[in-house]
Amino acid sequence: MASSASKDRILSRDVVVTQIPSGDKHTLFAGAKVFIHQVLGGTYTVQGDAGLYRIDGKDADAIGEQVNADVVSAATLADGAPDPEALWDQLRKVYDPEIPVNIVDLGLVYSLDVTKTDEGYKADVAMTLTAPGCGMGPAIAEDAKGKLLLVPGLGAADVRIVWEPTWNQSMISEEGKMKLGLI
Repeated sequence: MASSASKDRILSRDVVVTQIPSGDKHTLFAGAKVFIHQVLGGTYTVQGDAGLYRIDGKDADAIGEQVNADVVSAATLADGAPDPEALWDQLRKVYDPEIPVNIVDLGLVYSLDVTKTDEGYKADVAMTLTAPGCGMGPAIAEDAKGKLLLVPGLGAADVRIVWEPTWNQSMISEEGKMKLGLI
């Protein structure tokens, strides 16, 4: 295996991956060579023989990386509700694997509402994508949901992809524009 500093890796075991940009699930087999392009939000964008793939953080060991425990150390509010800032922080850990800016700074998250239900607290997120044809949409939404559910006090989450208003570059935060070299 390559050293941790090298971006060239050989898979130590089979791993289910998400193909970029289609969003289709595939299996890359042990012994396959990959090149790590970026590591953002706990996921890995890698180049394999047949294209780009996203490897979830839970499978980091397959490429010789440390699997990090997904723990959010935020306190709940006095009524047991999740801390809204902790929820936003979790959404800032979600990335489109083709863009090195999180979904909040990209302006993709239109709303985050928390409601009390009979079962506890639920987060409802409305988000969009940079392009309607993006096959990664369901994978990005599922990543957002999984990260939200790590916040103490939250029992359920629904992440919906919406198309109104239409996303445009003016929705990107100043920090996001700086990362993309737009300002």
